[in-house]
Amino acid sequence: MPMSIPTVKLYRCLYPLSWIYNGVTALRNKLFDCNILQSKSFSVPAICIGNLSVGGTGKTPHTEYIVDLLKDQYAIAVLSRGYKRKTKGYLLADHLSDALTIGDEPYQIKSKFPAIRVAVAEKRCKGMEELLRLDDPKVEAVILDDAFQHRYVKAGLYILLTDYNRLFSEDAVLPVGRLRESKTGKHRAQMVVVTKCPSTLQETDFENIAKKLNLLPQQELYFSMFDYGTIKPLFPEIALKASDFDTSPIPLKDKEVLLVTGIASPAPLIKKMKEYAKRVEIAIFDDHHDFSAKDIELIEEKFALLDRKNAIIITTEKDGTRFLNHPELSEGMKQHIYVQPITIKILRNQQNSLNQHIRDYVRENQRDCGLS
Repeated sequence: MPMSIPTVKLYRCLYPLSWIYNGVTALRNKLFDCNILQSKSFSVPAICIGNLSVGGTGKTPHTEYIVDLLKDQYAIAVLSRGYKRKTKGYLLADHLSDALTIGDEPYQIKSKFPAIRVAVAEKRCKGMEELLRLDDPKVEAVILDDAFQHRYVKAGLYILLTDYNRLFSEDAVLPVGRLRESKTGKHRAQMVVVTKCPSTLQETDFENIAKKLNLLPQQELYFSMFDYGTIKPLFPEIALKASDFDTSPIPLKDKEVLLVTGIASPAPLIKKMKEYAKRVEIAIFDDHHDFSAKDIELIEEKFALLDRKNAIIITTEKDGTRFLNHPELSEGMKQHIYVQPITIKILRNQQNSLNQHIRDYVRENQRDCGLS
């Protein structure tokens, strides 16, 4: 549908703001490139995962992929800002942590990998310094989650993610588009991953995307897709019996589903649910949404419209972290709530290449942990 005249005028009016924003971010990057603003290096392998756009590229599943790749060989830590947490400063996750204290994504990572260190800090340098003071064991590698624009810490390996459905090469700087900085920021990355790819891509499609991205010769390009695992009860002690489901990856063929999401890009998950479930109703909220009592009431009302005997609520792992201790969630609702695990799969038979690049970087940069 074409834009209306008022919408076109508003869109055009945003361009001066976009030019100003682009100028400010370009100046900031130039100051770092010229060492006027200082990036601090740390004598421990640091892997930065991020994007040029505002959210929705799949950073958390890719962070978890790297955690799973390295956790058995190295004492690793994940450092995040802890977006929308209710606390301030540096915090190291422990058994008392929840989504409110450290943020939903760090809590999700800590819940899935309890043996690793997960820390949050607005000031990443402070976070790195605190992590490197830890003993028994000492941290041997740090994954910096969503830190591509946080240039005060200098990582050794930068992995840039871009959504297949909205490549950074076809986007614009805020507020016209969704880019946090100019497309030239891509040059800081050694590896670029096109995420959320459909499984039907052909070799010509990969080649066309590579041309659009126009990477430097030394930059490695990879492609990934989401892999949807078997749904799991959020409250297993009171959940519906597992025998109520079949054994397919998403066991919903005879079920009615209320899909509740508070993520940046829910469209792929909605599409996947509609492929499997008998009926799908949706309740969409903003990314990192803090569910209120009114929201819970709305969810209950929507769920009541379904066949209660044959219906479940499905949410994301990230949203599930905010439901776990919600005071307004009734016991009757809890038994119907399931989470949809998401992992990633590397396409084009490039998984070994990507894994080896990451392992080689960590192995070749093992040193005595400390400040340099």
